Amino acid sequence: MQFIDCSYEQHAPEILAIFNHAILNTTSLWEYKARTLDTMKTWFETKAAGNFPVIGALDKDGKLIGFASYGTFRPWAAYKYSVEHSVYLRNDQQAKGLGKLFMLELIERAKAQGYHTMIGAIDLDNKGSIALHEKLGFEHAGTLKQAGYKFGRWLDFVFYQLVLDTPQNPTE
Repeated sequence: MQFIDCSYEQHAPEILAIFNHAILNTTSLWEYKARTLDTMKTWFETKAAGNFPVIGALDKDGKLIGFASYGTFRPWAAYKYSVEHSVYLRNDQQAKGLGKLFMLELIERAKAQGYHTMIGAIDLDNKGSIALHEKLGFEHAGTLKQAGYKFGRWLDFVFYQLVLDTPQNPTE
């Protein structure tokens, strides 16, 4: 698979459709209302301001099959070497092993940027994502019980963490 760097101008509508499917039909995103192109503009601006990648891949027809990114884990200075990542695939592209390829690319990019910890925040019922993270060496780092409420039920949240061998010379 060949990865591309996504942009608002070229990919916002397709990323928006993937986001909104996840919001309206799954517990992958703990939001209630669909996003808009305006929210996508802000999302891309935030990624660019933080120098965070937004990677994608195209199918044979040139349509986006999914995207992945990472961003600020927490906004305080001492967390500057930690990022929270996410991978979203178009509904018809799930369960094909593509998430692993996106994750491997994100890990390499995080290493290249000198990050030390990658954190995945996953709905406890998302067994596929949990299994993928474990296969890639992520370790369970905590559970928040009943941290969210969606689709008429309480949701538990698990954190998975991968410690990287970077940066070589961390500073405060």
